[in-house]
Formats: sequence, structure tokens, C-alpha cells
Amino acid sequence: MSVRTKTMSVQFRNIRLEWRPVSALKPNPRNARIHSKKQIHQIAQSIIQFGFINPVLTDGNDNIKVGHGRFEAAKELGLDVIPTICIGHLSEAQIRAYAIADNKLALKAGWDLEILAVEFQELSALDLPFDLEITGFETAEIDEKSARGSFLPIRPTTCRLKDMSEVSARSDIAISRWLAVR
Repeated sequence: MSVRTKTMSVQFRNIRLEWRPVSALKPNPRNARIHSKKQIHQIAQSIIQFGFINPVLTDGNDNIKVGHGRFEAAKELGLDVIPTICIGHLSEAQIRAYAIADNKLALKAGWDLEILAVEFQELSALDLPFDLEITGFETAEIDEKSARGSFLPIRPTTCRLKDMSEVSARSDIAISRWLAVR
């Protein structure tokens, strides 16, 4: 095992998921990422449907470093606690750089439009309890790409949440899986 692998292994052992009160968390006033109300609502709908499976990252003093959109969505949903991971083992400079990288690197990824079209086609054939716009693709965007042959049409469905305990139950399972692969 290389020195780098051993170092990373030690760092991962120190990472713990902790459920923190939303009211105790403090947004970073220097957060450069901007979320519209519409996007926060979309994130909230995703949390309702899939659970809170992407923890908010904090510095150990309840200062949010990554996950401001999820934090705002949790407030919109009226959640009392949310999953967090402390990244206090990083230096302040590393935390600041990671916050930028976490947001920017995903934007650099592209889409395999043929695979994406198949995914939407197969999902639309299912009797889903949610609208496929939960994926972040807007109906107009899907229609535009469908007209060019990039996507096949999808049919909208409705998303309903019976009980907020569903969010917590789904989150516990999903976060356990997320931590297991890390």
C-alpha cells in the first residue's frame, strides 16, 4: 500500500456523518455559488423523493462550507436536522478551494445524449410516483432536445410525500450506502 493510499485511508476513517440541527448551521457569507428560489425548490423536491443523501459539509464549528443549496432546501421543507460531514481535517485554504472545485468540476462534465435519451425513455415507461423534472431537466429543455432527436418524449407524473418521516428513512439508507462506498 502506497503512502498516499495509507494517508487517504486515515482521512476517510476520520469522516463521520453527523445529524446537526438546521438552526445551528451558519451559511458561509463568502459562498460564491448562487441558488435561485426555483433551484432550491427543485433540491427540496429531490430531498422529498430520494432522501437527504448528499450531506452538507461543515468546518467543525457548524459553518457550512459546501451544501448551501441543500441547507436552504432543508429550511424550505422545515427539517429540524440534516446530515453533515465535518471536513475540519482540511486547512482553511483547502476547504475554500474544495468548495469551489465541488461546484465547478461537475459543470465540466458532459452528457452522452444517446444514453440519456434511453434513460428518460425507460423511466417514462414506468409508473413513477414523481415528475421526471426532478432530474433537473426542464420540460422545455427536454422538448427541445427531443425535437432534435437527442431525447425521446417523457410523460410527467406527480410527486407526493405522505409523511416527512419518509425523508428521514430514505436518507438513513442512502447515506449508509454513500458512506460504504467512500
